[in-house]
Amino acid sequence: MKKIGFLSFGHWSDGGGSRTRSAADALLQSIDLAVAAEELGADGAYFRVHHFARQLASPFPLLAAVGARTSRIEIGTAVIDMRYENPMYFAEDAGAADLIAGGRLQLGISRGSPEQVIDGWRYFGYAPAEDETDADMARAHTEVLLNVLRGEGFAEPNPRPMFPNPPGLLRVEPHSAGLRDRLWWGSSSNATAVWAAELGMNLQSSTLKDDETGEPLHVQQRKQIEAYREAWAKAGHQREPRVSVSRSIFALTDDRDRAYFGGRTDSGDQIGMIDANTRAIFGRSYAAEPDVLIKQLAEDEAIQAADTLLLTVPNQLGVDYNAHVLESILTHVAPGLGWR
Repeated sequence: MKKIGFLSFGHWSDGGGSRTRSAADALLQSIDLAVAAEELGADGAYFRVHHFARQLASPFPLLAAVGARTSRIEIGTAVIDMRYENPMYFAEDAGAADLIAGGRLQLGISRGSPEQVIDGWRYFGYAPAEDETDADMARAHTEVLLNVLRGEGFAEPNPRPMFPNPPGLLRVEPHSAGLRDRLWWGSSSNATAVWAAELGMNLQSSTLKDDETGEPLHVQQRKQIEAYREAWAKAGHQREPRVSVSRSIFALTDDRDRAYFGGRTDSGDQIGMIDANTRAIFGRSYAAEPDVLIKQLAEDEAIQAADTLLLTVPNQLGVDYNAHVLESILTHVAPGLGWR
C-alpha cells in the first residue's frame, strides 16, 4: 500500500487555454480539487508555496478552507519556504488550520528555491545574520518552529494581563497536539536529509535534486532515502518516519490525455544549474498507457522506497480534468503496482 496525493502549484494566467485565470480561481479550484480527490479515494491534497508569483502563496487560509470542506484526506504543503516565515506566526496559523482540519495537516517546509525576485525574504523583513547564508536562516527559523510546536511554555506572563493566564510560562496558542510530528523537510541533498532525520522531521524529495553522483534521479533519491532512514534510526526516534517523492505521471486513457501528454518528449532526466553554484538533476515525466506505466513505475527505485507519492497536476486544465488524471492513476495504475 502507498499513499497517493496530488501536488498543485496553483498557477493562474489569463492566457489562452487556461481555466485558472485569476488568484480567486486558483484558490477556489484548489479547494474543489481537494474535495474531488477525497471523493475519489486519494490520500492527500498538497500545495506549493511561491512568493511574488502568480501561484499559490500564503498557505494557511487555503489549508483551513480545505480542512473545513473535507473530512479524511491529508492536507499539506510541498513546500513552504522558511526564509520568509516568522516561526511564531507560523505556529499560530498552523495550529489553527490543523484544529479546523481535525489534525490532518502534513506540512512540508524547506530552505526554498530560487524565487521570482532577488532576496525576496528581505521584503518580508528577514535577513541572514552576519556570516550566515539564507539557507542557514531558513534552518534557524525551522529549529525555532520545531521547539515552539512542542507546546511547552516559554514566554513570561504579564503580572497584570488583560485576561487571566494559566499558571506557569505561556506557549503560542492555539496549540495542536501532534502537529510537530507532521512536519516534513523538503530536501535536495543527502546532507539535509540526514539533518532532517536528526531533528525528527519526515522527508519530502521532489522531482529536482542536487546532482551529487551523476546517477539517474530515482537512484540518487533512493540513496538519499536510505541515508535519511539510517540517520533516523541512529537518532533513536520512537516513531516511524514518512517519506514522499513527487512525480509527473499521466495515464493515457482517452483522447484528451493523448492530446495533452501523448507527444511528450521529456522521458529522461535533465541536468541544469538551479543557481550559479548548484548543479541539479530534474526528474523525467511519465506519460503512457496504463500497462506501460505500471512497468515503468515499478523500475523507479525512489517511488518504491517511499511510502507516499505526490502527483504534480496541471492545475490550469481545470478541476474536472485533474480529477480525471487522479482517478486514472488510482484506478488503472495503482492496483497493478500493489498500491491499492
